[in-house]
Parts: sequence; structure tokens; C-alpha cells
Amino acid sequence: MAACALLLATSMLALLRPTALHAQETELRGEVSETAILSDQQRKARQLALAAQGQQAPADAAQDNAPARTYLPASAGAVPDDTDTDAATATGSVFDPPSATDDTSADTAAPPKPRRRPSTARQSAADQAKDKAAGRSKKKKATASATDAATTGAITSTTDDTDTNDADQEAANRRALTIDSADRQKLDRGAERTASIEGQDKKAEDDPFAATGVKWGSFVIRPTIEQGLTATSNGDSSSAGTSALLSETALRFSAVSDWRENSATIDGYGLFRETVSGYSVHNEQGRIEGQLNVDLDNELRAIAKLGYEAVPESASSPDAIAGVNTQPLRQTVDGSLGIEKDAGKMRYALTGAVTHDFYGDAELSDGTSLSQKDRDSTLYTATLRTGYEISPALTPFTEVEVGRRTYDQRIDTDGFERSSKRLGARAGLELDMGEKLSGEFSAGWLREAIDDDRLEAISGATVNADLKWSPERGTTIGLTGLTTVEPTTTAGQSGDILYSGRLTGERQIRANLTGNAALGLDWRDYIGVDGHDRTLSAEAGLTWWLNRYAGLTTRVRTEKLTSNLPGRDYTANSIFLGVKVQR
Repeated sequence: MAACALLLATSMLALLRPTALHAQETELRGEVSETAILSDQQRKARQLALAAQGQQAPADAAQDNAPARTYLPASAGAVPDDTDTDAATATGSVFDPPSATDDTSADTAAPPKPRRRPSTARQSAADQAKDKAAGRSKKKKATASATDAATTGAITSTTDDTDTNDADQEAANRRALTIDSADRQKLDRGAERTASIEGQDKKAEDDPFAATGVKWGSFVIRPTIEQGLTATSNGDSSSAGTSALLSETALRFSAVSDWRENSATIDGYGLFRETVSGYSVHNEQGRIEGQLNVDLDNELRAIAKLGYEAVPESASSPDAIAGVNTQPLRQTVDGSLGIEKDAGKMRYALTGAVTHDFYGDAELSDGTSLSQKDRDSTLYTATLRTGYEISPALTPFTEVEVGRRTYDQRIDTDGFERSSKRLGARAGLELDMGEKLSGEFSAGWLREAIDDDRLEAISGATVNADLKWSPERGTTIGLTGLTTVEPTTTAGQSGDILYSGRLTGERQIRANLTGNAALGLDWRDYIGVDGHDRTLSAEAGLTWWLNRYAGLTTRVRTEKLTSNLPGRDYTANSIFLGVKVQR
């Protein structure tokens, strides 16, 4: 009863003094931080490691191993007297049931010192620290060799905790990078200096010595001038010609538009030959022509051409005048307009053309002049072509041509009416295989019936060709063929048909060295008389470019005309050496 009374008095006193209980809660049962728990674990691990090595723990370690101070109640009767009976069930709490004792003087004897049970928060923190230390120890033992499992686990746990703390401390103390630190990084000493734009590799040009051209408005013009000397065995390529040294100047140019849809081209040349020594020659000739291509609606295309040419009459021409100082100058103005239409695989083209020839006076050796007005004429033609596209590369076609040739003087000086009607038909094939092979060729029949019944009609087969073949890059082979009707004002004669064929080849031997060659064959068939002319020619040349704008050029040529008419045969051999400049 006395013990119960004392317990009741103690409880009442505790209720009346909350300050002391608050101090007990905060000082004795408050939460312990995780850092303290980890420090306690590390200290015990060090002690185990030293014990395994047979060393004695330092003084502080001994103090750590000292039993923890137990809780002492304020009065001696606050704990049960009997601690043996319920020892199995005692938990160390002040609320455990009292233990039985044989000591009758338990009222005054000093009570035993029970061990305080840790708080729930502290126990949970200790369990988590123990699990974490066990996990780190297991990871460390996977890569390190250890003889003693307990010792190695303790050392590994301590090392990992220390490294982790050091790494966390270093990461926390690491200096933050500045915004522009990436731009101020040290350069690699082995890095090469970047070359300038001009020094970088450029794409190789297909023809590094081709003319670059001059921009003029919406056109790119490429002019060329060639100046040199020609040594020839026949100054004017006639049966009476002799050797001569000639100064030869050739001007050529081409202009191409850079329009987005339509296109235009202009080409021209001028050739001037003057005697330096030997046979007297004075020759000037030239031509300029332009072409305009316009795309219309509904698959329609319009092609317009206009040209002008001035060429003196050749000394080998059937109409050449003997015994003159200067042959008459023949001037030609020609133009055409064509409309092309594509309808599925069918191809249609209608072209109208006009050609006007007018002649100057011939200067005779006695100083007088001879008029050639009766030779002035105009030719009007209309041609209808119909083709069928078998494939994009092959398009066979047929052509029908009608026309009229009229003379400015209806009756010439010999009393003949030279005007005539023209009718022709052709069939051919158009090829389009890109750069490999392109062009067309055709064959047919052509007839011009002269108004004067006394003169025979000019008629005969026609052959025309314009082909370009490139067997390999840098090599171009061309074949051209043309059939021309040559009227005349010679009394009693109708004229002739001239067949001209030319085979050319050009080879880029090196980037700065170009070679060219040509073979020619002309056949002239006279109408009304049993006569014909055959002309064979061959030519070869080289051009060596010193740079893109200037080069040296040379060529050799031979030409031979054979005729069954008297006074027309001749042979001419020549060699040219000069300088060529282009832009």
C-alpha cells in the first residue's frame, strides 16, 4: 500500500510540474539527427577495425564504449522493487509492471538502474543507417578483396561514407562556371588554322580555259579576236591565183540571254584578209544572225530568226567574172518565223522564210564597173513538218516545202524570165540523246521550175544533215550536209545544185591544248549542160592557251577543185600562225 501511495503521489507531482516533463521530452526523448547516427556508426566501425588489427582504441573510443547513463527517477519508489519475477517481460519502461523482490527493506533500498529504451524516431534512423551502410559495404566488397568479412565491411562502409561526404563537400564548394567560359577555352595547339575563302578548294571546271564572257544587260557576250599571217600558194583560190602572204584578222562573238523562260542568241563573225606580199587580195566578209525562242500557251512555241551577210563573190563561183580587180559583193538578208505545236506524240511545225540577195557592181581591170542588178532576187518559202515521237530520242518526220523566187528585174539583160516556182519534199529523223548524239538528217527531192520555157527546171535529190556526236568527254565530232540551189543569169543556163558535206572533229588534248580537224566534199551539178565540179578539202589545227584569255593558234589547209569544164581547176595550200584572244 505504501508503494502504491508513493506511485500515486509521484504521478500527481508530475502532472503539477509540466516543465520538468517538457524538459525530459526535449532533452532525453527528442529526435536524433541522421548525422549523429552516421557518426556513431562510423565510430563503432573504426573501433572494430582497430580491434581486428590488435590495437587499442583511443581514450575517446573507450569513453564511447562506456555504458550509457540510465534514467534515475526523482524518488526511490518510482520503480518496482521486484525485478526478477517479470524480468522476461520487462522492457525498461517506467510503465513496466513491478517486479517481485524478497528484500523487505525495498522501501528504503536504492532501486536498480534500468536501461532506457531508445525512442521510435531514433530506432528508425538507426535501422536506415544500418541498411544504407550494409548496401554500401556490399557494393564495395564486390570489387575489393578481404580476408575478414566483418572487418572488410566496416572499413568499406567507413571509406564510402568518407568519400561520399568529401564528394558532396567538393560538389557544394565547386565554383560555378561563367557564362562566357566556353568561349575562353584554351585552343588545341595541334589545331590547324582555317584557310581563307580564296584558299579553299574549288570545284574543278570542265573547261578551265573557256571564255568567261562579259555581262551586258541580260546577255552574256563572249568575243574572240584572232590575228595572224597566212602563207598560201593560191591567194584567191582560183585557176589564176598565185602565192601570197596575207594578213588575216578574224572577229567572232556570241551572245546568250539569261532569261528565265524564253531565250535569245546572237552570233556573228567578220573576216578581213589583206595582202602583205605576193598576189593581190582584198577580201572582207561577215555575218550576223539572231534567234528568239518564245514559249506560248497550249504547247505552242515560236521561233524567229533574222540575219545579215556580206560576202564577195568567190573566184571559184560559176558566176565569177573574169578579168576584174574586185568581184561583186553579195549581200543577203534573211529571216524566218516558225510555230511549233506538240499534241501527244505528234509534232507539228510551220515555218515561213524570206531570203533577199542583192549584188554590188564588179570593178573591171580598166577601171570601169559592171552592174549586177539583174541578179537581185527574193525567195519566199513555207515549210510544213509533221513528226511522230517514237521515243524521247527518236522522232521521224516528213517535210513539204513550197516557194517562189522572184527577180527584181522580171526579164534580165539577155531576155530571160528568171523567176521560178519551188516545190520539195523530204523525210528524215530527229535525234535527241543529250550530249552523246543530237541533231537531224533528211533526204528528199527539190524542184524549181523557171517561168521561161526555154530554160530547164532545176531539180534533183536533196540531202541535209546537222549532227553532233561525242564518243567521250572532250571529243566532239560533227557532220553537216546542205543542198543549195544556185540560180544564174548566164545566157542559156538555168543554174546548178550544190551538195556540200563537212566532217569535223575537235579534241581537248589537254586542258590548255585543243586540236581540230575537218574534211570537206563539195559536188556541183550543172543543169542544162554536162558539167560538174568536185572540191576536196582537208584542214588541221592546234590552239595552245597561255591562259584563259590568250593563246597561240596554227592551222594548215589544202583544197583542190577538179572540173570537167575548162578553166576551173585549181589547188590551194596554206598555213596560218597567229594569236587568239578571248573574253
